[in-house]
Amino acid sequence: MSYVPRLKQEYKDRVIASLKEEFGYKNVMQVPKLQKIVVSKGVGAAVADKKLVDYAVDELTKITGQKAVATISKKDVASFKLRKGMPIGAKVTLRGERMYEFLDRLVTSALPRVRDFGGIKATGFDGRGNYNLGITEQIIFPEIDIDKINKISGMDITFVTSAETDKEAKSLLAELGLPFKKN
Repeated sequence: MSYVPRLKQEYKDRVIASLKEEFGYKNVMQVPKLQKIVVSKGVGAAVADKKLVDYAVDELTKITGQKAVATISKKDVASFKLRKGMPIGAKVTLRGERMYEFLDRLVTSALPRVRDFGGIKATGFDGRGNYNLGITEQIIFPEIDIDKINKISGMDITFVTSAETDKEAKSLLAELGLPFKKN
């Protein structure tokens, strides 16, 4: 028997039935699902020091378990001394098993390590069923060795779902374990 991530199994066993009941879906294929998670990190200081992008790529690779890629600028911005084609960040797109594993680690071990954590804001939805979450410190992830980092920086995590509305997407993500603040 092959390995199935815990959250993927929970989605099949419990979340689908719960969402079908809540929204009255007639078919299993109507139930929204998590399609991908994109973890990205902008490195503004990379204009002066190119090594910072390599550090960001290494950190994202450690955190997600998948090789990160450097992102490059699309246009020139003279006031930032930025040229088109310069590396200015890093990103990883997670799908399938790795996506569920990352979400599981984020919910069970990383988010509870945030200082004074009371849940994540429910205002990060874009109107089309996708959710954006900003993290201010990368040291909340257990994979990062606090002694080996050169600078504390944040990152953005985007959850792309197949949900039509924000309400459906919030229900899906809450069922998968994201700790939203109670209003």
